[in-house]
Amino acid sequence: MQIQSVAVGWDVYAITGRPLDLGLVGLAQFLPSVALALVAGHVVDRFDRRRITLLCHLAIVLCSILLVVHARAAARDVASIYGILLLFGCARAFLMPASQALLTHLVPSDELSRAIAFNATTFQIATIAGPAAGGAIYAAGGGAAAYAATAALSLLAFLSVGAMRVRTGRLEMAAASWATLLAGVRYVWERKLLLGAMSLDLFAVLFGGATALMPAIARDVLQTGPIGLGLLRTAPAVGAALTAVVLAYRPLQRRTGATMLACVAIILGDAALRWRRRAAAATAELR
Repeated sequence: MQIQSVAVGWDVYAITGRPLDLGLVGLAQFLPSVALALVAGHVVDRFDRRRITLLCHLAIVLCSILLVVHARAAARDVASIYGILLLFGCARAFLMPASQALLTHLVPSDELSRAIAFNATTFQIATIAGPAAGGAIYAAGGGAAAYAATAALSLLAFLSVGAMRVRTGRLEMAAASWATLLAGVRYVWERKLLLGAMSLDLFAVLFGGATALMPAIARDVLQTGPIGLGLLRTAPAVGAALTAVVLAYRPLQRRTGATMLACVAIILGDAALRWRRRAAAATAELR
């Protein structure tokens, strides 16, 4: 997914040259996650999580193959890319809760904490190595090669999950209703600490995130190519991994809330500074 994300961003910006289209790339993948969040959680609770995960990986393979076809055709139509990304977003909306919940069926309960830590570590490795690999593959073989690599790795993931000998079955036995559909929302709402932390993180991501604009930054500001974009996408993951290591050895003992607010303030301040610089540059060009 990280490889594909780098390739899609670079392709779309190469076709249109408009930063707005990069935002639409993120929106096409984000909207299904929001629209299907409650439905996906409900489905994961009522049906076999392993089968859901398998179907999602197959859907991602299909999306990658469609992107390969689009890249080889040298099409200049970004609307078809958005359509493929909508399908990809739908698959990911079900894959994330299904795969995360599947972890609880793979190991004994006394090993769950270690399994979660190992899973988080592999995720960080993917977010660090994936964009860098995506940039290198794109530079070597173009978008089609990057999408083909994504399809191959997704197929490998499908085969790996298929080799698991685990049956999750139906976990939610109650009849479908609004109460069961909104159970997760009610759980978060009743725990104000969890609600506050999630809301703060969402606020920071929505208003302070610049990941979608990195192809424009790499190409127009830094004057670099796909490899530079991949390294640029890797940098936040490296920072997150280093911070996780520091917090593992020196966990926060007090003033956690104030620290979170300070971090969000730094993120938003940095975003405001970037916006001010771009506005000043645009004003200078007009003059």
